[in-house]
Amino acid sequence: MPETLAETFETQRERLRAVAHRVLGSAADAEDVVQEAWLRLSRQDAAEIHNLEGWLTTVVGRLSLDVLRSRRARPETPYDGIVVAVDDGNAPAENVELADSVGLALLVVLESLGPNERLAFVLHDLFAVPFEEIGRILGKSPGATKMLASRARRKVRTPARTPVAGPEQREVVQAFLTAARDGDFEGLLRVLDPDVRLTIDNPDGMVVVLGATNVAAGARFGAAKDGRRVLVGGLPGVVAWREDGTPLSVVAFTVLAGRIASIAAVTDPVKLASMDLPEPPETVGTSR
Repeated sequence: MPETLAETFETQRERLRAVAHRVLGSAADAEDVVQEAWLRLSRQDAAEIHNLEGWLTTVVGRLSLDVLRSRRARPETPYDGIVVAVDDGNAPAENVELADSVGLALLVVLESLGPNERLAFVLHDLFAVPFEEIGRILGKSPGATKMLASRARRKVRTPARTPVAGPEQREVVQAFLTAARDGDFEGLLRVLDPDVRLTIDNPDGMVVVLGATNVAAGARFGAAKDGRRVLVGGLPGVVAWREDGTPLSVVAFTVLAGRIASIAAVTDPVKLASMDLPEPPETVGTSR
């Protein structure tokens, strides 16, 4: 019987890991949560579990919620599952694979949500878990849970599925970077959606900037001379470094209908250190 239960759990492992990863933002934390879920299952009488998938989702949800709540007093979320790769301008098949990974654009915004909002949004909008089941995890009614997810959805405003970076998306981002470097305010407005949202994860917490005019006014974050074009979880982006070769920022752009709809930036050194980033250009740290 234990072997059969273990085999059954293995069929659920990838889905459970995906749930925990999107809720927590950390691949390592997600793995710990899934392993703890297995330990709890192994101590249960399997005959008493009528819906194993639902039971495991509930356990993973509750464990993830505990982790989120503990972070409120000890914020140290790593972005260790973000895939950052040098953008060579082609390899569309690889872009699709990257788009299936957890995206920085979504995770940075999720960091700005409260634990209950985050769990309700991820479970319902990304994994279609009914509000009744989510409510049992949160200890709330289905109606209250639906309101949490709705409130989170208004804040997120980011596609649940990452659009693949194609030539048009790259051109829009390049136009933004060029305008930022040249101080071309009108050029920035042309490529920014009027309702664009910029979310910056910095050492002091989250900063959210709304609207094309406000984002364009602070667009120097994308103008680093030594920035390298990358794909961040499948999205076009840029990595910049300090003179000593340590990462300065990672920025990911979501382009919809020919304009930049959202920008996610990480400048927190602790978060940047948790990411597997490409090497800086040879020009970094050398005299010019």
